[in-house]
Amino acid sequence: MRKFYILITLIFSFLISQINIYSQIFRDISKVGTTAGQFLKIGPGARAIAMGGSYVGVSDDIFAAYYNPAGIAINSGNGQVAFSHTQWLADISYDFAAVSLNLESFGALFFSVTSLRVPEDKVRTFEFPEGNGQYWDAGSVSFAVGYAKSLTDRFSIGFNAKYIRESVWSSSANGFALDVGTYYVTPFNDLVIGASISNFGSKMQLDGRDIQINYDPDNNLNTGPNNIPAKLEMDQYDLPLTFRIGFSMDVVKSRYIRIKTALDANHPNDNTEYLNAGIELAYDELLFIRGGYKSLFQVNSEQSFTLGAGINYEMTNGIYIKFNYAYGDYGRLKNIQYIDIGIVF
Repeated sequence: MRKFYILITLIFSFLISQINIYSQIFRDISKVGTTAGQFLKIGPGARAIAMGGSYVGVSDDIFAAYYNPAGIAINSGNGQVAFSHTQWLADISYDFAAVSLNLESFGALFFSVTSLRVPEDKVRTFEFPEGNGQYWDAGSVSFAVGYAKSLTDRFSIGFNAKYIRESVWSSSANGFALDVGTYYVTPFNDLVIGASISNFGSKMQLDGRDIQINYDPDNNLNTGPNNIPAKLEMDQYDLPLTFRIGFSMDVVKSRYIRIKTALDANHPNDNTEYLNAGIELAYDELLFIRGGYKSLFQVNSEQSFTLGAGINYEMTNGIYIKFNYAYGDYGRLKNIQYIDIGIVF
């Protein structure tokens, strides 16, 4: 067991060193727009969003698969299923679905799918500004499988491996990434300290029919060779690597009332550092009201306050259905609304 702890420490030390390298490289220049897979930065789950995205130290449900995979190990019940939908900016649809299964002493397994879809639109050119009869679309998808286990009654770890694909019309890019998380319940009033590293993986590069061209080396049709099959050279881009550390604690806990507060510190490789903060008021673990603030101290951020509510209803003995709603203010970009539904069994 001691060797296992040492291994986990070495993994985290290596990944954090990579984050520091990224930080030094981009310290004096703007980092925005330097990574692929931007849809991986959109957090799922109305409860998490309503709390300002401060969920690394909460992560006590299936949405821990995104925020902190170690939290899956402490989920209640034998398993969970959940689906989250968001009508994102510019009529873009964002969906997240996940399922987990608690295998007792073995640990917990979970699987998730993330999808982002851009509405189909006309192909417009200078010659045909109203459309040339063709249509284009774009989309992104991620398939992930993970494992989490409680090493003690207060400490758990989790891993999440995922395949990522992005496509624009007839071109696409593929990649692989790993998420690692830890979850520790301290003796101090059960304060939770969570940490996670997300999207540590390969670079992504577009390839496909859209970048294929016919090339004339000397630009003269009267000399050969002509119409040589060639490709445009596309750049490679890193994934949005993010290190998070989060804290959560029940500051009030009585027979009917519980108040949970949470705070996350985020260090991305393609933007400035920022904080997320949130609070949850629960009545009899049945009704919930939530609020928060997202991307606090981030430079030029349009995100700000969030609100939400939820219900956790026991249908039969040991089977619960959850419904959550969240509202996020995005300043000049208006607002985003989130809904999710889940079952705990």
